[in-house]
Order: sequence, then C-alpha cells, then structure tokens
Amino acid sequence: MRQTPNFNGWRATVLHREDATTERLTRQLRLLGLHVETRWQPLEPTELPDIILVDADQGWNDLLPWQGVAAPRPLVALLGSEAPGRIAWALEQGAGAIIAKPMSASAVYPALVMAVSVFEERRDMAERHARLEERIRLRPLVHAAIQKIMGSHQMDEDAAYRLLRNSAMQKRVPMEQIAASFLGGPSLPEVK
Repeated sequence: MRQTPNFNGWRATVLHREDATTERLTRQLRLLGLHVETRWQPLEPTELPDIILVDADQGWNDLLPWQGVAAPRPLVALLGSEAPGRIAWALEQGAGAIIAKPMSASAVYPALVMAVSVFEERRDMAERHARLEERIRLRPLVHAAIQKIMGSHQMDEDAAYRLLRNSAMQKRVPMEQIAASFLGGPSLPEVK
C-alpha cells in the first residue's frame, strides 16, 4: 500500500456483543465515514462488507464464513485478553491488526490502515505465488521445446535455450508461452 486509504463510504461490520466498546467503536468508524453494522451472529459469504472487526475474545470458528482459506476482506481483531489461544484464533482468521480493549478512539484509524495494508500484501503475495507455481508447472514445456530445437536446429542445449529465450524476449512473452506455441506450431521464428 503506497498511501493510506480513505474509508469514506466503506461498509464495516462489527462482530461483537453490544456494549461500551461497540458504542465507542461505531462512533469512531462513523466519524471516519464508514457505514457500520453491529451484530453478534455469523456472517454469510454473500454479505461480506469492505472491512470486518471481530471480537477475538469470544469469537468462534463459524462466526466468519471462511475456514482454512485466506480472509476475503481486511480483518481487525478486537482483543482484551492476552490468552495465546485467543491471539492464535485471531491470526488463524486472518486478522491484519488488533485493537486492544478497552478501546481508545485513536487506535481505530491506524488499525484499519494496517489491516487493509496487510490484506493487500497477502493478496499480492498469493497472486505472485500462483503465477510462480504456474510457471514451475509449465517448465517441462520449456525443456521439451529446448529438446525439439536441439534436434531440429542441430545445436547444443545452451544455444537452444538462448534461441528460445531471445524469441521470448523479442515477442515480450514468458518463456513458457513461447515454448508452448513452438511445441504446438510448425517452427520457432528465427531471432534476429
């Protein structure tokens, strides 16, 4: 995240029993321009807001609609306990920030910014990881294309690799893509 977000118009759900904490939190979130819903019942996957704040002291596994996958929205844990199990629960749910209870109004904005930043970084890393896994999965295509070039052009492995790499660079596509097109087509275009 390069700049702090403007939360004006965002939808927030506070999963917490109504008490003084939720009153202060709701007031502060509204001052930041968020539309706030407070509830103490599980969220459904179809009703996800822009950001979620959850009571980590009393939360349970089915309170949030994801298990074993990355949180689909930024998540802030509201925590008054130092119990390792409660902290672990918040982390397992995907919390990117914690607001300590009793809550201070000055803690809300930094926690929202932190949660959004951590969420975006996690999402970017997951996308990058998926792209790298795809490239690794397609590496046998590159090897097969190199073998085909070696046989058809009577050259060694290094020269065949350079030819394939130069063709990919010239077309500005990944090596895996040029290898797949070469294996599926008649021949590798000559590189100048």
